[in-house]
Amino acid sequence: MSKLYEKILNKSAIIGVMGMGYVGLPLAVEKARAGYNVIGFDIQQKRVDMINEGKNYIGDVNNEELKQLVNEKRLRATTNFEELENCDVISICVPTPLDKFKQPDLSYIIQTAEDISKRLHREQLIILESTTYPGTTEEVVLPILLKSGLEVGKDFYLAFSPERVDPGNIRYKTRNTPKVVGGVTSECTKYAKALYENVLDAPVFPVSSPKTAEMSKILENTFRLVNIALVQEMTKVAEKMNVNIWEVIDAASTKPFGYMPFYPGPGIGGHCIPIDPFYLSYKAREYDLHLMLVEQAGQVADEMPYYVVQRLGDILNEFKKPFNGSKILVLGVAYKGNIDDMRESPALKVIEILERKKAEVYYFDPFIPEFSLNGKSYKSIDLDKEVLKKFDGAIITTAHTIGIDYEYIIENLPFVFDTKNVLKNFKNRENIYVL
Repeated sequence: MSKLYEKILNKSAIIGVMGMGYVGLPLAVEKARAGYNVIGFDIQQKRVDMINEGKNYIGDVNNEELKQLVNEKRLRATTNFEELENCDVISICVPTPLDKFKQPDLSYIIQTAEDISKRLHREQLIILESTTYPGTTEEVVLPILLKSGLEVGKDFYLAFSPERVDPGNIRYKTRNTPKVVGGVTSECTKYAKALYENVLDAPVFPVSSPKTAEMSKILENTFRLVNIALVQEMTKVAEKMNVNIWEVIDAASTKPFGYMPFYPGPGIGGHCIPIDPFYLSYKAREYDLHLMLVEQAGQVADEMPYYVVQRLGDILNEFKKPFNGSKILVLGVAYKGNIDDMRESPALKVIEILERKKAEVYYFDPFIPEFSLNGKSYKSIDLDKEVLKKFDGAIITTAHTIGIDYEYIIENLPFVFDTKNVLKNFKNRENIYVL
């Protein structure tokens, strides 16, 4: 038994987590909770300071648990990457965005791998967790680490284990979500599997390679993109046929096999679904393949905010109001309900389109007090009666169920356009319009 493997099993290994965001901080907390000493690395001093003060900034992390782990010196954070040399295990949880041409931006992964490579030593396990295209671990990260002169599978160990974070999910958190691991060699897989079996209250599934693990993550989110795009297209047809798409979905959901519900809305948000499938589409072109279904699903999703604004225009027309000069209240700018995450939120695109049409746009979101878009600053307004009566209407773009008194809003506005079906149980629907 190697020293590293023994350290992993007896929890004496020091674990570094690079990137203290929506993936990294919950993961660091779980590893510390399991009994390991954990160092969180981040380039943002504010995040580092908050962690070291026991202050939480991620909704899925328990405030008291974080404070306790910091007080017990199980978890701390730093901006000093020299401390990577002290780590036995390093998890990479850095962002993997798309550029404006929807091509992968691996600059964060590359820079992180370079930082590790400079300090890589024998008996270290490196696990890439950032979602990326199949082949990244072996084609991008591994060559950088090999600059150290060390041999993978013998001197150090490298694996990929995709993050599965669903912000705001009440049932499934990092702790109880099954984990997939795929190592460059069988020994790499063995070490990564042993680590997560010691950390999680969920099964760990080893696969034959990092590429398989990378592909599994892409498949999960491509499945969701394609099915959401399907229901978005059906929404447009249903509206033309004067059929309530939400009732259709509820009816189809009564089938106990061969179907699962997906729901429409103003678009698709979050880090995963609008981004991950295009990593695969990008990689497929290397093999002279074009993933037409993926690309068309992405196009459908991209068009949805425009369709929603067009529907809003039709509603305004009923009230003899043009876009130009109308005061519109946007309810929710987070990408999903009851969280403070704005990444790729379709509400932002809706706001952008409305402002191009010369509407006066304001917003309310109990989870996001302020934000910036295209150089302009926005602040969540106070929803008192006098303020509401100045608006021509509102559009619900986020399914918040906490912190919004919808009944009060409906009573004081000419209409509310509900794109998320959060008002489905309201009996008085005279001024409620549904997507």
